[in-house]
Amino acid sequence: MEHTKTYHALCRESNNGDSITIEGPLSSEELGNFHFHEHLTAFRPAPKQFEALRSIADFPEGRIIVARTEDTIIGYVTYLHPDPLERWSEFKMEELMELGAIEVVPSYRGAKLASGLLQVSMMDDYMENYIIISTEYYWHWDLDGTKLSIWDYRKVMEKMMATGGLLPAPTDDPEIISHPANCLMVRIGKEVTDDSVTTFDKLRFLQRYQYRNMREGL
Repeated sequence: MEHTKTYHALCRESNNGDSITIEGPLSSEELGNFHFHEHLTAFRPAPKQFEALRSIADFPEGRIIVARTEDTIIGYVTYLHPDPLERWSEFKMEELMELGAIEVVPSYRGAKLASGLLQVSMMDDYMENYIIISTEYYWHWDLDGTKLSIWDYRKVMEKMMATGGLLPAPTDDPEIISHPANCLMVRIGKEVTDDSVTTFDKLRFLQRYQYRNMREGL
């Protein structure tokens, strides 16, 4: 599968009137032209996370969309194939992409940068060739920082993800069904084949699929 990437951008204003550019996908070299904000630490220390983003940008399928001031990255979203150790890589679907992380500096929240990152992501027509998933676990959510309840946070998250066309979908994944607030978000592109959708449905209900095969001796 050829992973074609086409650059898009839009501009937003922050709450204090700063001009913010949301753009991508960016290459590792292009990312290196900017400073990575020290408060982007939701997943690991900022320098390590910036290294991870630049590594993803070098993958054939990897996509990094950023929100930045003139010289500082203040938010980002990543897309890449699911980790080989995860169930979502079980069938090695080239057309399956995972929204691996989305993060915005706390002081810039409220400017709708997260929804802007998703909006720019989907401006690229090639995204219609992918099934895009996001696995949402409540223990990754910033409940303390936002002062929201689990259910209010989920409502905000669902509304934000919907701007990128990702909607909740059922699954039998053990981690996701371990708590009712967790969920699988899915966007199926317009160019995805029926065969790919059928394979993905088996992946969503992998335990059921594997049990059926075992019962039938396959």
